Amino acid sequence: MSAKITYAVTAAVLVVYFVLVGSRGVMLVQAGTPLTVTFGVAVLVLPVIGIWFLWKNTEFVRKANRLAAELDAEGGLPVDELKRSPSGRIDRDSADEVFARRKAETEDAPDDWRSWFRLAVAYHDARDTPRARKAMQHAIALREGRPVRA
Repeated sequence: MSAKITYAVTAAVLVVYFVLVGSRGVMLVQAGTPLTVTFGVAVLVLPVIGIWFLWKNTEFVRKANRLAAELDAEGGLPVDELKRSPSGRIDRDSADEVFARRKAETEDAPDDWRSWFRLAVAYHDARDTPRARKAMQHAIALREGRPVRA
């Protein structure tokens, strides 16, 4: 629950920032000189990109959470079987072992979104965020019945 609160607070702060930056961009455009209009338009592009990025990220998280809830209802969420150091840090060999099993599971059932979801969790545990995100996007696309990009 604390992750959801942190995400919501961060998103709210970003929206406030986008509004402030956007208002400055509007003020520059309203000044009317060629230089201020050019800078104003450039400043207005930043909040547009930021809002788009925030929207896409929120949509991704919402869809991934929906998959997690569905998998949990089926009893198929991956069990945390990772060995940890006394400080709580994940043991690398343990993460590699679990990852190898998840990868084999995904190779055996490449069209099953559940195996891709579990692979995404294994990538995340191995601290490979880009691949974790791609695997989760793959799982979402499979679940939604959309074509999957290679």
